[in-house]
Amino acid sequence: MKLTANAQQLLNARYFLKDAQGKVLESPEQLFRRVAKHVAGAGSGQNNGWENKFYTVMANLFFMPNSPTLMNAGLPEGQLSACFVLPVEDSLASIFTTLKDTAMIHQSGGGTGYNFSKLRPHGDRVTSSGGVSSGPMAFIKVYDTATEHVRQGGKRRGANMGILNVDHPDIEEFVVAKSKGDKLQNFNLSVGITDDFMKAVESDSNWELVNPRTKKTAKTIKAKELWRLIVSQAWKTGDPGLIFLDTINTYNPTPRRGGIQSTNPCGEVPLFEYESCNLGSLNLSKMLISTSKGWEVDWDVLEQTIEVAIRFLDNVISVNHYLLPQVEKETKRNRKIGLGVMGWAEMLIMLDIPYASDEAISLGEKIMKFIQSKSYQTSYHLAKEREVFPSWEESIYHPDRPMRNATCNSIAPTGSISVIANTSYSIEPLYALAYKRVGILEDQTQLEINPVFVIKMKQFGLWNDKLKEEVLRAGTIQHLEYIPEEIRKLFETSLEIPWTYHLQHQRAFQKYTDNAVSKTVNLSKDTNAETISEIYRAAWECGLKGITVYRDGSKANQVLQACHLNRSSNC
Repeated sequence: MKLTANAQQLLNARYFLKDAQGKVLESPEQLFRRVAKHVAGAGSGQNNGWENKFYTVMANLFFMPNSPTLMNAGLPEGQLSACFVLPVEDSLASIFTTLKDTAMIHQSGGGTGYNFSKLRPHGDRVTSSGGVSSGPMAFIKVYDTATEHVRQGGKRRGANMGILNVDHPDIEEFVVAKSKGDKLQNFNLSVGITDDFMKAVESDSNWELVNPRTKKTAKTIKAKELWRLIVSQAWKTGDPGLIFLDTINTYNPTPRRGGIQSTNPCGEVPLFEYESCNLGSLNLSKMLISTSKGWEVDWDVLEQTIEVAIRFLDNVISVNHYLLPQVEKETKRNRKIGLGVMGWAEMLIMLDIPYASDEAISLGEKIMKFIQSKSYQTSYHLAKEREVFPSWEESIYHPDRPMRNATCNSIAPTGSISVIANTSYSIEPLYALAYKRVGILEDQTQLEINPVFVIKMKQFGLWNDKLKEEVLRAGTIQHLEYIPEEIRKLFETSLEIPWTYHLQHQRAFQKYTDNAVSKTVNLSKDTNAETISEIYRAAWECGLKGITVYRDGSKANQVLQACHLNRSSNC
């Protein structure tokens, strides 16, 4: 097993077991063995060789589970889930009970999502005290402050998703909440959008904001004016994103259990209240085989890895330690898992397919259709071997298809695990050919030159010190005219790719993903607000479940930064 220096640094800081003095007690091999042994212990206790299979897919960097599983598996009371949704009811008791539960989840390494739309608006009457309500934003700020002081697992700060529905009377205050760049740093904010609102925007109609306590109209505004406010703030700060609630519930796998109103922090898993989800990702850059014709997709290795990964994730639900009885009940009722991908951009490069091409979109659909099909097959076989998930009779699969899991697939951002696996994030294009990763390890900076870029440049006979220096300086090769155009096209970076292709990739993977796809449409600094309006509208029309944009430089603390020698001594 060969890990990069960046991966080793990250594992040392966050994942390896340590003694009371902070001394590291395990190697990467021991970490993966610890995880494999614990997760293989599900069921009868006889793992039938699954421990070795689990170990092999991790040690070969074919598959990585979400961070809490890597951190906590095999520990006493190890909490292994990445994603939680918690309820926020319209009472002080509920608000602060959920805050306490949130603190416990963050401390264990999990992230949380909430929909605050049940809370009465700011200034509304509070009968019990004779006073007036503080409104959702006041309590979101309380949650943000608490998150600041409770580090996830003692290793990373907590992440939150805050959703407010588009018909809530405080929606305008919510939309502008991050207009000052230092506010709510521990929250992603998204507006819960309905089809009716989008139609009102299209027809330039009035839009009613409804008090959730009285169910009466509190205010009437122009839908287009609210839309413009949302778009302008997304241009300014990257928030809010949009969550398309009607689309999510159209594809709700257990509709008889009610509607889904929230997602996890990055939006890739729509969940019921008190539900959690366990995620993992296939490393597509490893799913390739060298042939006489060049690199090709290794469908056999991909299929074998999917089968192992689905069983792994289902086992996690059984061996997990649940911090709250409500979470255990709801999670085991539906047994939702989310197998996704990372290394997509690097797979395309190895196959000589530009990200901004119809060929890439077509292959994305083919790959994800294959992953979903094999995931469902494995879940079906697990249902036969074990039993269906308890709410199966309330699901879309009843009565014809026994399934072990209500959902099988989800495309997560894969931030830290991509570093461990030394591959590109999720289904994102390369952010830059050389970049700084700032803030992932507190004040430390990691420098990265994409290894696949170096491999391909050597293959093309173009790699030399001059090119290395130029890439470190600029983070791109698009200005280097001595490099053939078709090679430059292959290495277009995130900000150089038209937004339409960002969206088409998300659509291609969403088509065969039963949960959702976390994808950021990265935009250049000079992008205007009208473009963001186009993107948000197109995302709804495409049937996406959510959408996030990020205009370069619109946040003070930017995790990924193109590497320029003339701007930073760290490069």
